[in-house]
Amino acid sequence: MSISLVQKYNVPGPRYTSYPTVPYWDESSFSTAKWKQTLLQSFAESNATEGISLYIHLPFCESLCTFCGCHKRITKRHEVEHPYIEAVLNEWQLYCDLLPEKPIIKEIHLGGGTPTFFSPENLEQLIKGILNKAKVAAGHEFSFEGHPNNTTRAHLETLHALGFRRVSFGVQDYAEKVQTAIHRIQPFHNVAKVTFWAREIGYTSISHDLIFGLPFQTLENVTDTIEKTNSLSPDRLAFYSYAHVPWIKGNGQRGFKDEDVPKDDAKRLLYEEGKKLLAQKGYHEIGMDHFALETDSMYIAFKENKLHRNFMGYTASKTKLMIGLGVSSISDSWYAFAQNEKELETYYARLEQNELPVFRGHILSAEDLTIRQHILNLMCHFTTSWDNDTFYFNVLLPNILFYLDEMKSDGFIEITHDKLTVTEKGKPFVRNICMAFDLRLKRNAPKTQLFSMTV
Repeated sequence: MSISLVQKYNVPGPRYTSYPTVPYWDESSFSTAKWKQTLLQSFAESNATEGISLYIHLPFCESLCTFCGCHKRITKRHEVEHPYIEAVLNEWQLYCDLLPEKPIIKEIHLGGGTPTFFSPENLEQLIKGILNKAKVAAGHEFSFEGHPNNTTRAHLETLHALGFRRVSFGVQDYAEKVQTAIHRIQPFHNVAKVTFWAREIGYTSISHDLIFGLPFQTLENVTDTIEKTNSLSPDRLAFYSYAHVPWIKGNGQRGFKDEDVPKDDAKRLLYEEGKKLLAQKGYHEIGMDHFALETDSMYIAFKENKLHRNFMGYTASKTKLMIGLGVSSISDSWYAFAQNEKELETYYARLEQNELPVFRGHILSAEDLTIRQHILNLMCHFTTSWDNDTFYFNVLLPNILFYLDEMKSDGFIEITHDKLTVTEKGKPFVRNICMAFDLRLKRNAPKTQLFSMTV
């Protein structure tokens, strides 16, 4: 890949797990009452046909990983588990009281933090408490994130018995110097052990999360990590770009110097070489930063144009309504977003008052909904079109296509009279392509850096 193109397009930009992106939410016109209205509308339109998704945020970690951008609470006090689970179940009860009938759950994802910080017994209490007030959809997909250092066989067996069939293990990189810098000491044999356990127990989709662009990371490190990963043959994996955002995350990302982090062409080389090694082992690029074997549900969804993207990342099936439970979780009714309180004590206090712990959100306008679909199409399928009134709006051709003209000249996209397709050359720049559609970003360019670099 041309170094000049990497430098040209390596600008701050969103990852587009939503549109509008969180910094561009219009909080002034949002209210919890409006959120409830959109929730009920979405539930009425989709519960019987596709069900709903749940994202449950489990925020506790025993130590701080300095690459992490998630909302977490660092503690070794495991007595925090039970009160938190009780609070999440109380929040779920508030939602169930709003709904006119039992929800049909299509997806559950446990994220963090570190979900496996919680004991198997407490996770069982949580999931049974959720499912006691719901029905489970046929073909459901339940998944969780496991830390290889503390995921036990009991964790895997307990969640498998509750219907979980997908697990994602955070690997990042196997080099000792990199692990020390990011405060994530995690030997290969720990990852191998939990991967073999999961396969033996019957998990049908095992994923590993890798990161390129970490401090002190070299091409040899990435090659070694991917060779070790290939030896375990996970069904899918994420190969993320490290988001260096110390101005947002404070001391968590200041355990090393800026010059220790690979940048521009050096960083992109890590991805290109890693991608090449993955392709040699049969992994197909799915959307942005994700790879899967042909037998995995994500690959099948991608081939069948069913891949979806939301605050959980890429999913193999779509639900219009996703309810986020737990501190800092974000919910999505398709027509609105709502985020829970970020501070644990405030989250608890709101629930003690029998209030949904929502503190901000955004109601999508008609223009938002149209742009959101175009960005979803690009992120999930590398193509979008405006061949009908639903996806055409007056500002599209004169403004958005103007922004795309240079990318067309650089060979990133092909455009016909009503369709845009991302080329192979353009796939690494899909975030930049989506930014051309982001009219809220165009109309109000940030004066300070809000996002990580795109390349």
